[in-house]
Amino acid sequence: MIKFSVKFCISTAFAVLIILSSCASAVNISEELSPAELIQRAQEATDKNRYRTALMYYQTLHDRNQTTIDLVITAEYEIAFIHYKQKKYQQAKTELNAVLEYYNKPDAELYPQQFKRLSQIVLEKINKKEKPLSPKNKK
Repeated sequence: MIKFSVKFCISTAFAVLIILSSCASAVNISEELSPAELIQRAQEATDKNRYRTALMYYQTLHDRNQTTIDLVITAEYEIAFIHYKQKKYQQAKTELNAVLEYYNKPDAELYPQQFKRLSQIVLEKINKKEKPLSPKNKK
């Protein structure tokens, strides 16, 4: 009976800790933040490996700027890159390919070109990581 009570107390304390820590990581994003401020805060969070917070800032940037294609592409690329850093390769590949689709549109030369090339580079890296070693390369 005592073992059960101790285990129950430890489990309950652990559950409360998880709930409190997940609440603490929630970010209240002000409506007054400019796109540049959202990007800056997302980059700061990424630099500290606070990917969930960074994703929230980039998603907010995306959602608030649907009519500004440069910002949409920026947000979508950065979200995909975070997923790449998290080793969520399939998700990142899907998202990076979606970014590249923007560059198949008639006005693509007007879009920020760095995200096209960066998407291609990251996709190449993912493909290399996923490519099994050939018998020649194994040692």
